[in-house]
Amino acid sequence: MPYEDEDPPFVEPDVELNQIVTLFIGAAIEIHRRLGAGLDEKLYCNALCIELRRRNIPFSTEISIPVTYKDEAIGEKRVDFIIGNRLIVEIKAVECLTSLHSAQLRTYLKITNSKLGLPINFNVPILKDGIKRIINPSAH
Repeated sequence: MPYEDEDPPFVEPDVELNQIVTLFIGAAIEIHRRLGAGLDEKLYCNALCIELRRRNIPFSTEISIPVTYKDEAIGEKRVDFIIGNRLIVEIKAVECLTSLHSAQLRTYLKITNSKLGLPINFNVPILKDGIKRIINPSAH
């Protein structure tokens, strides 16, 4: 039986979602290549806004999403980015991504009924080592 913090088996997203992921990761790599590691999360978020806008990649940033419990509103949670209305992205600048970061993103995927999310840690020498794909197998 898998541990609670393990990902379910990888399921390839649909072609459109996969294209959104590819475009977004390209933009993130460009930022990391130019700025490197060691800055604050907010600076990477600001740079991402510029890069996404220049590449004409549709996005929303710092979106408040409603959280409900038993069909009653209990508040809101802020998500760093929603790319192409389908991909949830959380920006980090930490020593390493932990199971807590994965759990946080799984919760965001669940409350938004989104299929795929990426926690991205810019505080790494090679950005691909700071990207993790989190799948919501119950999303429609």
